[in-house]
Amino acid sequence: MKNAIVLVFILLIVILSGCDKNSNDVNKVEYITEKIVVDDAIISSNDDFRVIEPVWWSVSIYDGEKQYNKDLAKFTKPQRYVFAIEWYLSEVNNGGHDQFYYNSTGIVWEDAMKGFQEIGASENYDIIKESAVMLGGKPNKDREKRRDELEKYEPDFSELDDRYYTSEKSMLEKLHEYIKANEKDFYFNGEVKKPK
Repeated sequence: MKNAIVLVFILLIVILSGCDKNSNDVNKVEYITEKIVVDDAIISSNDDFRVIEPVWWSVSIYDGEKQYNKDLAKFTKPQRYVFAIEWYLSEVNNGGHDQFYYNSTGIVWEDAMKGFQEIGASENYDIIKESAVMLGGKPNKDREKRRDELEKYEPDFSELDDRYYTSEKSMLEKLHEYIKANEKDFYFNGEVKKPK
């Protein structure tokens, strides 16, 4: 839960930093380059955000599926899965599956589902799969088209949200075990651009 709150806070900072409507530079966000190291100490800390921080700042969920996949190409499958799971957690913890699919984050639904399967979180895999079925079986990766699907199907995710909240602790334990079991896939030592 703590990690999800941190992720939501960071997301709000990123969004708000580029949303000054009174500025002539509404779409301009200033970036800094920062060195990030993900090593054994970070991996053993159980701080999921720090483990996937290089992916977090390097992958756009806002510019369509093609850009999303292009950005992810330089990362490992485990990094991709944990990145998607973290986005899913931050959104569902903040506003349920409605918010997850309504926002740009819905682009990660399939990677999050595969990630839950990969880490052995079968209950969470079932939850996200059922949520996808409620949107026609394969929610669109395009945000506007996914919003149209939400309007068309009018899904009631409340039961799935409740199931998720009940399963979260167990799932996080599996996630931490998975990261430690695949630690080499998460090592990183390099520079990334971050919003200033």
